[in-house]
Amino acid sequence: MEGEEGRGNCLAWAARDPSGILSPYQFDRRAVGTDDVALQIKYCGICYADVYSTRHQHNGTIYPLVPGHEITGVVKEVGSDVTQFKVGDRVGVGTYVNSCKDCERCSNFLEVHCKKVVFTFNGIDYDGTITKGGYSSHIVVHERYCFKIPDGYPLEFAAPLLCAGITVYKPMMHHKMNQPGKSLGVVGLGGLGHMAVKFGKAFGLNVTVFSTSESKRDEAINILGAEKFILSSDIQQMQEMEGKLDFIVDTAAGDHPVDPYLNMLNVHGIMVLVGFPSEIKLSPISLSIGARNLAGSVTGGTKDTQSMLEYCAAHKIYPKIELIKIDYINEALERMIKNDVKYRFVIDIENSFK
Repeated sequence: MEGEEGRGNCLAWAARDPSGILSPYQFDRRAVGTDDVALQIKYCGICYADVYSTRHQHNGTIYPLVPGHEITGVVKEVGSDVTQFKVGDRVGVGTYVNSCKDCERCSNFLEVHCKKVVFTFNGIDYDGTITKGGYSSHIVVHERYCFKIPDGYPLEFAAPLLCAGITVYKPMMHHKMNQPGKSLGVVGLGGLGHMAVKFGKAFGLNVTVFSTSESKRDEAINILGAEKFILSSDIQQMQEMEGKLDFIVDTAAGDHPVDPYLNMLNVHGIMVLVGFPSEIKLSPISLSIGARNLAGSVTGGTKDTQSMLEYCAAHKIYPKIELIKIDYINEALERMIKNDVKYRFVIDIENSFK
């Protein structure tokens, strides 16, 4: 139950209205139940969902809103029936914190697609309370929705994996994009896009990055290791790529034409949308010619998320982050809107609430 303004057992920053401006806030987290894990939050990544939720851009925002769904920390208490975790374990929490646990989707570890999934913030939990996210000092979560962070993997780098990482890893694995020698196009080079490039390189793919920003060419090729960089506003460069790609992961959030990218796919090529433009328009012939496939995806279920964390640890895949304190959050969100971050802000929660 939420405490009164200025009171409560959890320190946080919250938005109070559609201006999206965040400021200090306190509220009460629930007591630890028999199946719950309480973790002291160390780090929380900043996702674009934090922008549109705090600013009521997709409607449905319930204020005061505490954002944050890329959470890592250390277990400080466990319920009596918890079997997977113990005090002191390094854990993470991603984009959802509850589901029905009984439906076919939950049984197949596709909890994010459960019709009764509860998101980590701005969701209505089963007890009727409004969920509050990781811009806070601690969180209490059912053990099913916690993930073990592999030994030796830094918690600050693990945080963005819990949304940005799994959002591109899940569809890449589902559509068998881990075939060495195949060609991958990545549309957009932000938090999700740079992870798609990193996974593509780890899978042995030939990676082409598409961006509206020429300034990202050097980073894409010389730092991230992409084989090609295409300026998406250059019609000639785009046309020269027609029919040359086996896969495309489209991470762009803004509205943009889809047909030019579909035309780049080889026969039976697959394009996956993981961004959220307001609409997409395409010509059916772009799909029919070449028997191409257009799919969508969100984040992954619990089994896929744990596998992704272990894969990143085994292959030393780390997101590129900029570490900040919570009192810089409003500036960070403005910079994110301007695409001025390489490539994920992560809040140092532990040192922000001392």
